[in-house]
Amino acid sequence: MSIKVYKPTGNARRNMSTTDYKGLSKCGPEKSLLAPMNKKSGRNSYGRITVRHRGGGNRRKYRIIDFKRDKFDVPATVATIEYDPNRSAHIALLQYEDGEKRYIIAPADLKVGDKVISGAAADIKTGNAMPLTSIPVGTIVHNVEMYPGRGGQLARAAGNSAQLMAKEGAYALLRLPSGELRNVPVGCMATIGQVGNLDHENVKIGKAGRKRHMGWRPTVRGSVMNPCDHPHGGGEGKSPIGRPGPVTPWGKPALGYKTRAKKKASNKLIVKRRNGK
Repeated sequence: MSIKVYKPTGNARRNMSTTDYKGLSKCGPEKSLLAPMNKKSGRNSYGRITVRHRGGGNRRKYRIIDFKRDKFDVPATVATIEYDPNRSAHIALLQYEDGEKRYIIAPADLKVGDKVISGAAADIKTGNAMPLTSIPVGTIVHNVEMYPGRGGQLARAAGNSAQLMAKEGAYALLRLPSGELRNVPVGCMATIGQVGNLDHENVKIGKAGRKRHMGWRPTVRGSVMNPCDHPHGGGEGKSPIGRPGPVTPWGKPALGYKTRAKKKASNKLIVKRRNGK
């Protein structure tokens, strides 16, 4: 998938680019796999804002994605490759031989008309899904489960992939997109190949309005606020924050402060963290 760059016909078009969607199917989404998606605008069940700078945006419907790939040993044909407004990756509509349809995350190089299958005896081919026990060491995979049967949770964004580094006993060692080395149970499912839409990281938003269409509202730096609005605010002219380190509007440490629980149960499965420690 290539990048489409616009001519600078105006300030809004200057330095703006989008993904070229010519390679995607022209038909609309499969209606039986759509679900309503109510807007939360960053609010929790009490109606309180827990995530700032969210709101507005275009209306969307959720595409029900098969992250589990648990329809075993039934061949499927790729009917369409489609855009999904809810994720950076594209999605592929599978038409199974028994008539059922399911969406999956579209791997790179998967084309309309290709055959895919899920199961322990499947071939090592892009789009096929199988447990890690059946995948050779060194294979590039995506949509990897962290716990058997839960569904893929790792390496799902556009252009991402994980590499199977080793298998020992009940665990398989994976190198994740962040560089982290992590053990996962060998019974977990994974899909062969790399997630498609590799050029997504090269897209330039170009204008503020396009970000508003995505449901993001403006962000203001704390240092330009008044002291009553943010701990970084106040002072004459352009002032430093006046603290040992940056904090949130509520005084909690921010920007680099580690928030992962020290006694998290899955810490023992991390062999090497992404920062090399």
